[in-house]
Amino acid sequence: MTISFATAEDAADVITLWQQCELTRPWNDPASDFARAIGYPGSDVLVMRDQGRVIGSVMVGHDGHRGWVYYLAVAETKRGQGAGRALMTAAEDWLRGAGAPKIQLMVRDTNADAQAFYEALDYERQPVTIWGKWLDKC
Repeated sequence: MTISFATAEDAADVITLWQQCELTRPWNDPASDFARAIGYPGSDVLVMRDQGRVIGSVMVGHDGHRGWVYYLAVAETKRGQGAGRALMTAAEDWLRGAGAPKIQLMVRDTNADAQAFYEALDYERQPVTIWGKWLDKC
C-alpha cells in the first residue's frame, strides 16, 4: 500500500469512498470539497492505494493557525490493518511540514468507532463547542 497526493483524476474514486464510509452530508458537496482541497496551497488530499486502487484517503488543511483533518476514510475491507493509522501519520507529516503547531478534527458525537480510533492515536477531546452559520442557505 502506498500513499500519494490525489489528483483531479482521483476525484470519483475518492468521493465514492467517502460515500461508502458515510462521510458525506447533503449540505456539503464532496466534489467541491475535493476540488478546493487539491486546488489550493494550504490543503491537499492524500490517497492510499493498493495495487493501484484507492482504498483510503484523508484531507488536510492549514489555515495559518491550526492544522485540520477531514474525510479520513478507509475501505471496509482494509480496516483494522493499519491503513487509517498510516494515513493519519501522513496527514500529521504534511501538517508539520506546513508549520501547523496543532491538529484539530471533528468527529460526530454518534461515531464511537472514530472516537476510539483517535483516542488510540493519542488525540484528546477538546473542551470547545463548535458554532456555525450558513452564509448561503442550502
